[in-house]
Amino acid sequence: MKIKAIDHIGVAVKDIRQASRFYGLLGLEVSKEYDLPSQKIRIAYIDTPATKIELIQPISEDSIISKFIEKKGEGIHHLCFVVDDIEKSLAELKSKGVQLIDEKPRMNPHNEKIAFINPKSVNGVLIELKEKM
Repeated sequence: MKIKAIDHIGVAVKDIRQASRFYGLLGLEVSKEYDLPSQKIRIAYIDTPATKIELIQPISEDSIISKFIEKKGEGIHHLCFVVDDIEKSLAELKSKGVQLIDEKPRMNPHNEKIAFINPKSVNGVLIELKEKM
């Protein structure tokens, strides 16, 4: 498995508008914002020269992000790495004893394959793998 890049850093926030104000002070702007009703979240991307910051706001009290914020507070939720072949990467990690949340990739709203690694295998950090199509 070869990591090609960090695609984005996911940050759980209570309010995207409020959170994005700080990034505006740095000269960064929200490039894209949309709701993901199936996951009960709103997402906003802030592009930087090297990577993206993904602000994730719950739109329902029973979303996984609401539960995350309730338990841990606002902050970094996950890191997303780009890989060439996500199926091969997942198989390799599983063969090495890494606990996976997704043993098979799923499609995100951008028609890219993604899968998550259990934080228990990564010192408490949720890792997302992405294969760009």
